[in-house]
Amino acid sequence: MEAPRLLLVLCVLLSLSEAREQNNMGCTLRCPDNSTCFNNSCVCKAGFSPEHISITDSCDDINECVPPNSVNCGPFADCKNTVGSYYCECSPGYKLKTGATKFMNLSENTCHETTTPATLGSAVPTNFPEVPVTMDPRTQAGSSGRRIEDVNQPTQDHSTCQGPSEGKSICNCSPGFKFTPEGPRQCTDVNECMSGQKPCHNTTHCINTAGSFQCKCRRGWKPVPGSRDGPPDTICEEVDECATGQHECHNSTTCVNSVGSYRCRCRPGWKPMPGFRNGPKNTTCQEIPFPVWRLPSGISSKNLSAFLDKVQGLSRDLKSQAAEQIIKKFVGVVDGLLEAPGDIKNLSQRDTHRVATWLLSYLEHILRSLAQALPEGSLTYSSPSGTELSLVVKESGSGNVTAGQGHARMLLDWAVVAGAEDSSHAVVGMLSSQHMEKWLANASLALEPEKLVQLTEAKERPVHGARATLLSAVNSVFLSNTNTDKLASPVTFAFSHRPEEPGTELICAFWKNDSSGNGHWATTGCRRLGSGKNSTTCQCNHLSSFAVLMAHYQLEDWKLTLITKVGLSVSLICLLLCIITFLLVRPIQSSRTTVHLHLCICLFVGSTVFLAGIENEGGEVGLRCRLVAGLLHYFFLAAFCWMSLEGVELYFLVVRVFQGQGLATRWQCLIGYGVPLIIVAISAAANSSGYGHTAHCWLDPKRGFLWSFLGPLTFVILCNAIIFVVTVWKLTEKFSEINPDMKKLRKARVVTITAVAQLFVLGCTWGFGLFLFSPESWHDTVLTYVFTVLNCLQGTFLFLLHCLLNKKVRAEYRKWACAVTGNKYSEFASSTGSTSQQTRALRPSESGI
Repeated sequence: MEAPRLLLVLCVLLSLSEAREQNNMGCTLRCPDNSTCFNNSCVCKAGFSPEHISITDSCDDINECVPPNSVNCGPFADCKNTVGSYYCECSPGYKLKTGATKFMNLSENTCHETTTPATLGSAVPTNFPEVPVTMDPRTQAGSSGRRIEDVNQPTQDHSTCQGPSEGKSICNCSPGFKFTPEGPRQCTDVNECMSGQKPCHNTTHCINTAGSFQCKCRRGWKPVPGSRDGPPDTICEEVDECATGQHECHNSTTCVNSVGSYRCRCRPGWKPMPGFRNGPKNTTCQEIPFPVWRLPSGISSKNLSAFLDKVQGLSRDLKSQAAEQIIKKFVGVVDGLLEAPGDIKNLSQRDTHRVATWLLSYLEHILRSLAQALPEGSLTYSSPSGTELSLVVKESGSGNVTAGQGHARMLLDWAVVAGAEDSSHAVVGMLSSQHMEKWLANASLALEPEKLVQLTEAKERPVHGARATLLSAVNSVFLSNTNTDKLASPVTFAFSHRPEEPGTELICAFWKNDSSGNGHWATTGCRRLGSGKNSTTCQCNHLSSFAVLMAHYQLEDWKLTLITKVGLSVSLICLLLCIITFLLVRPIQSSRTTVHLHLCICLFVGSTVFLAGIENEGGEVGLRCRLVAGLLHYFFLAAFCWMSLEGVELYFLVVRVFQGQGLATRWQCLIGYGVPLIIVAISAAANSSGYGHTAHCWLDPKRGFLWSFLGPLTFVILCNAIIFVVTVWKLTEKFSEINPDMKKLRKARVVTITAVAQLFVLGCTWGFGLFLFSPESWHDTVLTYVFTVLNCLQGTFLFLLHCLLNKKVRAEYRKWACAVTGNKYSEFASSTGSTSQQTRALRPSESGI
């Protein structure tokens, strides 16, 4: 369930990203900080002004605490401005009832005093003596004047008293003060700044004092000429710290003025030093080291040398131009090399792959260095040639980030991007190029062992390799984190690609650099999550250059396939010649010749059916495939039955010479063709679906159905092997009895020729196939080649040993040749040959029995 869920999350993120791009109408501008690209123009974010700017302008912070954007925080509270926002906090001596320190609007103001009320800048008596007080009838409750009954009562601070009058004194608060509405009678300060009457100019900040207030210029502002800083009529203007030299920017930065403040930015070709950010007043920068690369060893190319010279020229331009422009120019130089490789086309395929490996590493290194000079934000660029570059630069943090464009997109965790690097900003980028295909053509694909096992189980036969075709663009991914061999969390990719061909498989692969500088496609650490219409989702636990490949699996060894087809084709011709010979050459006809004849007929028909219909190209087991499997089963079983009859004939001929003849021809035909018919009938009745396989039209190995062929085969081979040993032993004794003085070398040669001839007739060479257990092991590979060569050429060996080496057959061939060419057959030659044969009558035949 984890893979589908992750795929769903990726699809949602990609959909949102595509929707945002549609809203942005394909914006490609690199907007300044605190702005976004909309409708191909830069717009400042909320809390910054002006609304619309150019790419060379900057967005300034809006001070919400001053007119005309004054924020009403409520009584006993002050507004504090921040970059892009603001907040309210209680005045000194007050705090929020909720215990918080900040709030955003008047409705959240619960500021109350933390000590006994006092006026700003002076001490106020906490209590008056407890004396009875009566209010003047003419004074309303809550007014600024009260009557005090005790005429000797001293006046309060910030108050004045009149009296006595009729035994009573009347006390009023001083200007700028008022009586507290509740509690002890005392005068408290009136906050004119919170009265809502805006006593100060909107360019100043109102500061309440004891009994009065001041209008002070805000930080970064100064009084206009003729005005003072403090009186109610104060008017201020902004101070340009950059122009007046009042800034504190480091000499490695440039000063950028803003409303009421300034920023310090790195100069072109520089980047913030570790621990610093680009923009704050304490920013310190260092020059970007432009990488210097050399050509791979042993590679000589004028085009590559010119490419490196152009790149080094861009490093000089970096001193005066923005990094964004240098990056775009660099992509253009790369496109020029990929589209017009020049003399690189003359390199060998191995050297071309070396250059491609070198170039991919070079591109990642250069772009990672240049991206460090970019301000925080994102950059997307599509070259006229279709190469796409996506860069994201931001402060290291948590959460996911997406990058990419039309060719590919990726989703990864920011913790993976930064890694263990001590840097305030993290960089993630992807370069997608469709022009690398011809550079990586015919590259090998290394399948991991687990993948080979899965393919062997799925295909139900060994996989000897794969041929890969590049379908998507080559996508090089680079991060601030250079240790990407094993990521803490996987990266998910979504690739767009061309449609695949039927019968192939889509593979998520990456370009792997080996120790010698060469490269090849590999799949270790990457897996395919799913595929849709011309798109594939992959997940990898490392980073490199990725692509989607179309894999053509080599299910059979092409060398074995070639040997099989050539060997069987030659054998068919030889078997046809054997059949003609055994039918027409009368001097050699006997019961053994009859066995040889039917053996050759069965092998001829079986080999013909094998060559014509063994491959099941459609992958579905239909009537044709089942029929082919049934015919192969029958004729090869019939061939083995005739091989067993050959063993019987040999037994009667050699072992029981004087104990009767072998089987009659009718019994031989009944056994040779009847027994396999019975076996095939029983097998078809028991498991008719066993005939045919998705890969080839042969017996399905499932449920042991293959033993309907292996069982009779094993029995015949074992019996004939025993007869073969006994025959060779008896034959050796016979030669010794006939001519004891025969030289040992001559005797060994005759026995060897006869033994080899009988080895093929008896089918003992098929026994090699019984010892094939694991096609992946080297010894089984050797046995496979031996088995294929010997049995595909069985017809050839039969023709060679039983026809060409037989003197009677050669004599008959000479007659046929003379008849065809029109030459008269020489009777003298014939008689001479006969005399010669009579002279050697006592010598054993060299052609075997």
